[in-house]
Amino acid sequence: MQFLHEAWQFFLAHWESIGISVVYLITFGVALKALLETRSTGKAMAYLLLLFFLPGVGIIIYLTVGVNPRINKIYSKKWAGNLRLSARVQEYLRQESREALLENAELIGNKSSIARMLFRDILSPVSMRNEVKLLINGEEKFPLLLEVLKGAKHHIHFEYYIFEEDVIGREIMEVLKQKARDGIEVRFIYDDFGSGDINRRFLREMRKAGVEVYPFYRIRFLANRLNYRNHRKIVVVDGNKGFVGGINVSDRYINADKYREGTAKQSWPFWRDTHLYVHGLSVHTLQFIFMADWNFCADYDLPITHQYFADIPECKGEALVQIAASGPDSKRSSIMLSNLAAINQSEKSVFITTPYFIPNESIYNAMMEAALAGKDVRLMVPGLSDSKVVNKAAESYFEELLYCGVRIFRYQDGFVHAKSMIVDNNLSIVGTANIDVRSFDLNFEVNAFVYDTQVNQQLTDAFLVDMLHSTELTYAEWSKRSRWNRILEALARLLSPLM
Repeated sequence: MQFLHEAWQFFLAHWESIGISVVYLITFGVALKALLETRSTGKAMAYLLLLFFLPGVGIIIYLTVGVNPRINKIYSKKWAGNLRLSARVQEYLRQESREALLENAELIGNKSSIARMLFRDILSPVSMRNEVKLLINGEEKFPLLLEVLKGAKHHIHFEYYIFEEDVIGREIMEVLKQKARDGIEVRFIYDDFGSGDINRRFLREMRKAGVEVYPFYRIRFLANRLNYRNHRKIVVVDGNKGFVGGINVSDRYINADKYREGTAKQSWPFWRDTHLYVHGLSVHTLQFIFMADWNFCADYDLPITHQYFADIPECKGEALVQIAASGPDSKRSSIMLSNLAAINQSEKSVFITTPYFIPNESIYNAMMEAALAGKDVRLMVPGLSDSKVVNKAAESYFEELLYCGVRIFRYQDGFVHAKSMIVDNNLSIVGTANIDVRSFDLNFEVNAFVYDTQVNQQLTDAFLVDMLHSTELTYAEWSKRSRWNRILEALARLLSPLM
């Protein structure tokens, strides 16, 4: 008892020093964890600065947003084992891709290395004879989406980062409910962060009508899952019709009076975005991705059966399509690697549109190298952004890009939210991934790679129209910006690995 009494007295006399020592010991342990689990040097340095300059608070922030699920495997996908165990499935996909590449060797050219890389990395096949429609803005996407949903015969698989219960949200919700009442299988995945405004009444309505609804990964207080978001926008109908791209379900994506009048959100700018409708075998890959996410978040697994991967009826298209997905659960950042390969394999031109531009060092250097090699490299970013910090971080990369010959355009006619890359005249990439560290490492993303000259020309035409609504930066003018702006850019860039 005397020993305990003396120990207590010692603690009372020195509690501040003991507390600080304990905090620093824990900080040191968490710092070791950050070093071992963070692959990016820049991100690791940002975490270390955070931990040691904000002791205690830095620990909470790191454990909330910094834990790497690729290391902890908290996002293990139950469906993947079924696919990998089937040698026949692998051989079928390999043969399908081999035939597509051989039959279209002249069209694909040197881009075949990108296709082979994606197959070897994530078993993503190249599919022939796909009908692909480019959908510019919500005005073109949602009428077709509603038409395809209403025509569903067997199932609707619906997955979105943002789903809002506004005018378009209610229109889609009513269709989903009616199809479920008609006996169609309707499954709906939403991201608990992006769709945080979805209320319980909405969910009860959907479930009462027979729609199966699950959040991808329910957010808990101070849970690291807050930082790992399902940013995908996927619709699969009857296993042969699909949608993928940057447009969420919200009125803000539609530049039409019906969706702007009588709402408190009239301050929304003109919204420039890009989406794809696909009819063909490539939808099977979108189906696999949806089923992976479903089997992770739902109470039961969807089987890989013929009813979800039925034969594709004759379609009008001739496009080659390959679907790439990556996220914290993947071994590598497949989308980043495929974007990098596309820039490196370009022969004449690379046109990039992204609302958030915080490239990693590889993408940044590839863009400069391509421009220095005489290729036409253009970057379209917002003039008006929804994040001042992200905008400043992006600006920190502009000067060197401009000096190397990259042409940079800031879109002025509202907010450009499209995520696309146009490479030469034969490769187009449209999807959900931005050119930023969050999309490369933290979010669950999906992109469509379209090897087709017609779609490429349509996207190029849209890019050229967007240029007319943009201001082009010049190195001479940009290099004259104030020292204060340079300081703000440097600070934002320092924080960019944490964004």
